[in-house]
Amino acid sequence: MHHNLPFSLIESITKEHGTPVYIYSQEVIERQYQRLTQAFSSPKVRFFYACKALSNINILKVLRNAGCGLDTVSVNEVRLGLMAGFAPENIIYTPNSVSFDEIEEVLALGVHINIDNISILELFGAKYSNTYPVMIRLNPHIMAGGNYNISTGHIDSKFGISIHQTRHLQRVIKALNIKVQGLHMHTGSEIKDIQVFMNSMEVILELVEDFPDVTYIDLGSGFKVPYKPDEKATNVEELASKVLERLSAFEAKSGRSLEVWFEPGKYLVSEAGLFVAKVNIVKTTPATVFIGLNSGFNHLIRPMFYQAHHEIVNLSNPNGAERIYTIVGNLCETDTFAWDRMMTEVKEGDFIGFYNAGAYCFEMSMNYNARTKPAEILVDRDMKPHLIRKPQTFEDLTRDLVLMS
Repeated sequence: MHHNLPFSLIESITKEHGTPVYIYSQEVIERQYQRLTQAFSSPKVRFFYACKALSNINILKVLRNAGCGLDTVSVNEVRLGLMAGFAPENIIYTPNSVSFDEIEEVLALGVHINIDNISILELFGAKYSNTYPVMIRLNPHIMAGGNYNISTGHIDSKFGISIHQTRHLQRVIKALNIKVQGLHMHTGSEIKDIQVFMNSMEVILELVEDFPDVTYIDLGSGFKVPYKPDEKATNVEELASKVLERLSAFEAKSGRSLEVWFEPGKYLVSEAGLFVAKVNIVKTTPATVFIGLNSGFNHLIRPMFYQAHHEIVNLSNPNGAERIYTIVGNLCETDTFAWDRMMTEVKEGDFIGFYNAGAYCFEMSMNYNARTKPAEILVDRDMKPHLIRKPQTFEDLTRDLVLMS
């Protein structure tokens, strides 16, 4: 869970770039990717980084150089991936509720297209027939994930084509001569139970028999990373042995050769990120002691949005006496990072660090209260920091305004 950055380095970054600031460790990203590839160590398994978690082009390049593919959800994410040097065949596009126009834009870029509803599939087939192979995203109706908002495979989910519509799906594919190369499922984020992946795999392998052109199955992701000290990550080594065992049994029985694809996002970048803010005020009220930071949910929305837990530490006083604090932001809004959290004693001016800030932190940031977004810094393998996104200025906030005469 912990980043590997010395306080002296963090301090020099804050001196140069101010706070708040997002700091990422290249070493941790590469370590996470290696853990996956070593666990599976099979040419039949491929990984595509779900870049919605953190899409800075320099992070994309780190993963591309490590040998990873890219999973995208919008045409602009596809463009960012191409800009970062990914080959189109190493990019998956898995959109949701997008227009057919956007799908055509992406098709011109030559990447793998994942279709998740029948009406779009009909439009696609009518126009392109079998000239552009696609993958189909199915909804297995398996409830999984750490929070209802991040569970995507249950009966009420907007994602995927229901496995109960398989008959309809096959009629459309046959009538329009569509070439389906891959079947995809994603049941949610934060999956601790390996059986969830195995259940999805079972559902897909049953369907594969009816799809003669399928050469790969995509089990999405949802690998769990620990956000609390007592949490365990998904045991990817155990998952790997079960997946590979099931795959070889299927291949032996069916005589077909398949690849298995995964789309880890949070697993690759969450632990690599440290978000650093500064204490503006320590405020004692009749009910609690508040620590007020120079940041808010405009920079790190997960606790307010998902009731997510981030470990929060006083970087300036790591060994002090522990006290109970409520940690809040500076927005004119209920803006609480954590209630009743034990932390080493805090004084105004201290630097506060949020662990696991690599995934969905900068990416979900905004300009509420006309506050600017912070800088992003990437610390390379030699512990050298690189500015990879400038902090915003007031000019950035006003650049797109059109003044009426």
